Amino acid sequence: MELPGFWMDVGQPKDFLTGMGLYLNWIKHKHPTQLVSGDAYTGPVLIHPSAKIGDNCKIGPNVTIGPNCVIESGVRLVNTTVLEGSTIRENSWIKNSIVGWQCTIGRWVRMENVSVLAEDVFVEDELYLNGGRVLPHKTISQSIPEPAIIM
Repeated sequence: MELPGFWMDVGQPKDFLTGMGLYLNWIKHKHPTQLVSGDAYTGPVLIHPSAKIGDNCKIGPNVTIGPNCVIESGVRLVNTTVLEGSTIRENSWIKNSIVGWQCTIGRWVRMENVSVLAEDVFVEDELYLNGGRVLPHKTISQSIPEPAIIM
């Protein structure tokens, strides 16, 4: 049986982000009206209509933002997925990361290097997450300077 489209193993966070970028580029060529455009957006960006985006944000390329998310003013997102119900507070910088459902990321937080937050994670203000993998229902009150799993 032949399946139309493409397939990719996305079982690891890095592979998920790669697959998301490929999918967004496919949408860009096949269904470009589904993507957002404007001065704040670079490259393919998919935002659910119920999401709220603040002023002076820079979003993209390869970003998806799910339903009922709040992205406050001055946030920078690159190659990142933000799942349903999450809030990213002012002036945070997130690259190559996955933000799980119902998470809150504080002000001036920097996340990079395939950081992954599971469901209902709270990251306090002014922290740095470098490749942190955080399990559900946690509060992060200290920076994670080296890749680590937070249980």
